[in-house]
Amino acid sequence: MSATPDPSATPALSTGPAAPAIADDRPMRVLRQFRIVFNAVKTHFRQVEREAGLGGAQLWALSVIERHPGIGATGLARELDIHQSTASNLVRALVERGYVSGSRAGTDRRNVALQVLPAGTDILRRAPLPFAGVLPDALASLDLETLLQLERNLDRLIAQLGVDEAAGSLPLAQL
Repeated sequence: MSATPDPSATPALSTGPAAPAIADDRPMRVLRQFRIVFNAVKTHFRQVEREAGLGGAQLWALSVIERHPGIGATGLARELDIHQSTASNLVRALVERGYVSGSRAGTDRRNVALQVLPAGTDILRRAPLPFAGVLPDALASLDLETLLQLERNLDRLIAQLGVDEAAGSLPLAQL
């Protein structure tokens, strides 16, 4: 009686004593999945740039400022889950282009309250959705169990890569 072969086992070539094993193609399949995800993100950011005339991170910041009139750079950084200096750079670019204005608000004159100007509203009207990008939108639509599993698995991958996790505070549109 023969046993059913294990589908996860890696078969070996029998062409000689030093013949290499056939490589498991799972890492390449997962790599291909990452490429599909990143290309979808890149394609969306190109479409944003083409249709709205500004980058994806700037568009997302502009949409948050519109949703939260009077928000400051600190609140914007929190909403976008980015570093404070990155948020300040986004705000500076939006102000320079005439899409946002900032005014010193309240008794603490250090805080700048941001408002979308008419030119910024026009940009938001013609820009493709989702403003946050396709990846945050897709992640937000996943069920909790899937999201938690993905988070655990990506934590393991990041640890394996041995990279600085500070890179997580840069918007994908700026990479």
